[in-house]
Order: sequence, then C-alpha cells, then structure tokens
Amino acid sequence: MTAATIATGARIGLGWTDIMRMGLVQASIGAIVMLATSLLNRVMVVEYALPAALPAGLVAWHYAVQLSRPMWGHGSDKGRKRTPWIIGGMGILALGGIVAVNATILLPVSPIPGTLLAILAFSMIGAGVGAAGTSLLAMLASGVVPERRAAAAAITWIMMVAGIVMAAATAGSLIDPFSEQRLAIVSGGVALSAFVLACVAIAGIEKRLVPPPHPNADAPTASFGEALREIMGDATARRFTIFVFVSMLAYAMQDLILEPFAGLVFGMTPGESTKLSGLQHGGVMAGMIVAGIGGSAFAGRRPSDLRWWILAGCGGSALALAGLAIAATTAGAGAWPLKANVAVLGFANGLFAVSAIGAMMGLAGAGQQSREGVRMGVWGAAQAIAFGLGGLTGAMGVDIARGMLASDGAAFQLIFAGEAGLFILAALLGVRVTMRTADPLMVAAPA
Repeated sequence: MTAATIATGARIGLGWTDIMRMGLVQASIGAIVMLATSLLNRVMVVEYALPAALPAGLVAWHYAVQLSRPMWGHGSDKGRKRTPWIIGGMGILALGGIVAVNATILLPVSPIPGTLLAILAFSMIGAGVGAAGTSLLAMLASGVVPERRAAAAAITWIMMVAGIVMAAATAGSLIDPFSEQRLAIVSGGVALSAFVLACVAIAGIEKRLVPPPHPNADAPTASFGEALREIMGDATARRFTIFVFVSMLAYAMQDLILEPFAGLVFGMTPGESTKLSGLQHGGVMAGMIVAGIGGSAFAGRRPSDLRWWILAGCGGSALALAGLAIAATTAGAGAWPLKANVAVLGFANGLFAVSAIGAMMGLAGAGQQSREGVRMGVWGAAQAIAFGLGGLTGAMGVDIARGMLASDGAAFQLIFAGEAGLFILAALLGVRVTMRTADPLMVAAPA
C-alpha cells in the first residue's frame, strides 16, 4: 500500500508500506549505532583494557551533539525537504562508524591521536543520528494520519531493534576469533550496508506527500525560540518531558556495562557477549510486539490508556535488573540463568519503550498545528541527555565501585541495584503523568 488520501481536505497520508520502508531507515540507524555503543565499547574495555569511562564518555558526547535535535525539527516544521536530511545524516553516521573503528584500533598504540580521532568519530555519529532520526520522526508525525501515529512509531522502533539484533548477531558470528582486521572488515560492511539500505528505503516517499504536510505554509512561521517556549509552556508536554528524561536515564544505564559485565564476571568472549546483547535486543523487540498487539499502541488510543503498559514495563525492568544484581555475586557458581535474565530485561524494556513511544506520538500533534518536529526534537533532546548521562553514570559508577570495593561482581551489583530503583521511580512518574493528563489534549485529531 502506498500513500493514501484521507478525508482531511486533499492531504495525503503515508500508507503502511511507506511506514515499513521508513522503519528500514530506523533499522539502519540502529545497526550502525550498535557498533559504537556495544561492540566497540566491549573491545575498548575488555580487549584493550581501557577504562570503561572512555567509551562511556564518547557515547555521552555523541548524545550531547544531539541536543540540536529541536532545531532540526524546527527546520522540518518550516517546510524544508526532509529526505536530504535523512540521507545526509545517514552518510555522516556511516562514515562516523567507520572512523570510530579506526580510532579504537589506534587507541592502544597512540592514545592521544586515537582519542582525538574517536571524539571526531562520535561527533559525526551524534550529528548523523540527530539529523536522520529527527527528520524521519518529523516526517512520520506530520505525514501519518493521527490514528496511525502510535502504530507507525511502534513499527519503526521495532524495526530499529530488529536492525540492532541482526547487526549484533552478524557481527558476533563473524568477529571471532577476534582480530583488528576482522573488526575493521565486519564493522565497515555493516556501516556500508546500512547506508545503502536507508537510501533505497527512503527514496521517493516524500514526493507522495502532496500537498506538503503543512497546508498553512504561506503563513508567517514562528521562530525557533517562540515554538520552543510554546511547547515548554504546555504543562502536559513539560511533565512528559520529565518522564522521558527519568525513564530513559534508567533505560540507558545498562547499555554500556552489560557486555563488560558478561566479559569480566562471566568470562564471555567478544562474540559471546555481542550475541548476549543481541539476545537482549531480541527481547526488546518481542516486548514491543506484545505491547503493540495488546491494543494500546496499534489501536490509536489515548496515551492515558498506556499507563498500565508503562507500569508493567518499568516494573518488569526493575525486577530483571534486581536479578542481574544477584547474578553479579553468584556468577562463580555458574548456576545463574544469565541469558534468560537478559532476555526478560529486554522484554520488559520493550513493553516500556513502545508504550512511551505511543504516548509520545499521541502528544506530538497536540497543541498548535505544525509543531510536530519541535515536539519530537524536544523529547529527542531529553532522551539524548538521559542516554548520555545514563551511559556515563553507569560506566563511571562501575569504574569507581571496582576501585572502592576491589570486586567486579560487587561493583556491578551496586550499579544494577541503582538502575532498578530508577525504573521504579520512572513507573511512578509515568502513571502520574498519564493519569493527570486531560483526555482532550491526548486524543489525536480525527482524520
């Protein structure tokens, strides 16, 4: 199914095939980001014995670069073409991923040049993700009819996780036995394949959005500052921004320490720990599918209907992290079901993520029209800050705890327990936000 005409004047909405194709772009983004946040993180910490704070700091920096997301979203709201932003962003992202691999290989022999090159690489990764990701979500929010927005967000996010899973499984299978040459070949192949796939998938979609998504394009356009003040003056949007920050902070803290945890505490090889990461993301994908089929995301209901899914996802994540905390000091016995524990963590993360995304897409079109890009940019920036702080806090916390406690297991146990507490707080905030939200604001306008 291609773009379909809907009942609002002559506006054209994106069809399911178009949404699936845009999901392939998300999958490509996820595949390349996996290289930097998962595979290269593991190689730096375990194979090269570098401090975990180094890759965590680099990942935090790539999130800091994404603080410009609202400005990119505002540019999309003003009626600029979004496809060039998506393709250009993907090109920068792919090149940044390749440069990051070379920087990683350079770090052990030339720390200062390697670090400078890594900073450049992760700057490119952050810019690429911000440009491509924000423009893609803005196209979804403005080009998809209201009743399909939550489903579109869920589908594209599920496909992004699928891209991460496939890339992790492929890289994990091909990189053993580990060598720098294998690392370069496998990573370069993933980056190039993802870029080509994204370009083919997005080609021609925007041309079918005729007339442009914003029928009032001739009216005076508010400045970026005015648009941002309007959104942050909305109590619902402001409360939701806080929820996004806290929940994503909890969500991100285990990202940079799970593979080092598997290597240092359970003695897994790079290939085994990368496959474990793929198992986690597979659980995330399964959780997203279950939450979507459950009706909330795919039925286009109010975000207030998503509160129980948010509660289940956050609560389940807290329990799974508590399990990892126990595993951190019982790994020597070899009896802890680590793979099952990680799969459950991923599943609960998926329940939470798709519910939060569904609520986000429901709010994206709320308030004054033609603000979808800025709204998605604001929440994307809040997510980026949380992801950066979460990854850095988790990794630095492990480094500090390892030094103080002189035990890898005890250090990871402390951090996992802290993450569980954050998820409990996120559950309370999420339920409170959805319960206090007035229904008229939360319902997407009828087609």
